[in-house]
Amino acid sequence: MHTELHKLRIDKDQKAHRHQRSQWPWLFGAIAIGIVALIGWQIHSATARPIVQTLRVIVPQGAVTDADVVMLNATGYVIAAHKIELASKVIGRVAWVGVEMGDKITKGQVLVRLEDDEYKARVAQEQGQLDNAAAKLAELEAGSRPEEVETAQAAVDKSAAEENVAEINYKRVADLGSSHSVSQQQIDDAESLMNSRRADLDSQKQQLRLAKLGPRKEEIDAQRATVRELQGSLALAQVDLDDTVIHSPISGTVLERNVEMGEFVTNGFVGDRGAKGYVLSIADLNDLRVDLDVSQNDFAKVSAHQPCWIVTDAYPDRRYEGDVDLISPEANRQKATVQVRVKIFNPDDLLKPDMNATVSFLNRAKLATTRAAATMPAADRPVLRIPSTAVRDGSIFVVEEGKAIKRTVTAGSADSAGNIEITKGLIGGEDLIVDPPATLTDGQAVKVATDQ
Repeated sequence: MHTELHKLRIDKDQKAHRHQRSQWPWLFGAIAIGIVALIGWQIHSATARPIVQTLRVIVPQGAVTDADVVMLNATGYVIAAHKIELASKVIGRVAWVGVEMGDKITKGQVLVRLEDDEYKARVAQEQGQLDNAAAKLAELEAGSRPEEVETAQAAVDKSAAEENVAEINYKRVADLGSSHSVSQQQIDDAESLMNSRRADLDSQKQQLRLAKLGPRKEEIDAQRATVRELQGSLALAQVDLDDTVIHSPISGTVLERNVEMGEFVTNGFVGDRGAKGYVLSIADLNDLRVDLDVSQNDFAKVSAHQPCWIVTDAYPDRRYEGDVDLISPEANRQKATVQVRVKIFNPDDLLKPDMNATVSFLNRAKLATTRAAATMPAADRPVLRIPSTAVRDGSIFVVEEGKAIKRTVTAGSADSAGNIEITKGLIGGEDLIVDPPATLTDGQAVKVATDQ
């Protein structure tokens, strides 16, 4: 029984440990309450509307804004003014390609080489035929050699001697015929031999004369024509050989590489999986246009060489100047539009063909007024000005439907009163936040000070 009673005794050390463990839940509860309070305070701070001071933007009398200058906005695509699908003039297998897509190239630069063994052999063949014909022409133009004339003269002398002997023999036989010492047949044979010798002599004299005169003019002219024909064939073969090396016709940029080494190119019919019809696509990206369609209802606002502003979707803060370069002579009946092409002045590397672009067609007279005003002293210039404190990193905030809306502006010079000129981004009538808090974000709800 004593042992059982001893087991029922409460140990004071264990009681102290249980007391310490009972304090932990209270400590965890206090920490949780603190975290909830902190989160609530942060949420309250985030959702609290900051109080801002606003100023109604007023356009001074005589000032011209972007909205006044722009007559029409239209969208289109950036294109290269002259895009070239560079093809080969001869057929062959690609031996070497020296450029990649995006490479800058210069006029006359070697871009592609084709295998040229066959074309070199053709040139050698044509050269041999030409050399043979030229040698024959030189022989004809030189005429007979002295040795040939001497040989012809010797033949004439021999024929003359033989003719003389035959004539003497004929006279002797004829004299004997009068005394009936020889037959008539012998007389006829002697006469025939004499006439034959005379004919041979005349023939040899003709040969001597031709040897002295040389070849006929017609024969020389015919051989000259043969030489010219072979010269043309050689030149054509050389052109084909030269065309196995493809050069760039312009300075520009490689837009597309269409062939690889070992592929076959042709200048005829091209199949989907057969020989390639062109090797490279190139263009001068310093000469860009914007191709767009203008509705016929707005076409009256467009004129030749009209000044324009161009802005791309990729870089909305960058504006390029240009003018109307081309207006299609006919309208599109199905779309009820007219094609217009706008030239971009001084394009940079940011512009790429096929980019989306918005073109603003400008009022020429109002644009001139704006440019004239830009040359006036800042204090006298009739332009829109706002407090310089409202501009932060090239942007301002305006209040729209209780929210702070961020806008990018183009700022000019500041005056002595602390106001800064705004050339782009405001049109007047906006509620401008004069001194936006550093923590203000786009779209954040705000409370205007006058609303308190």
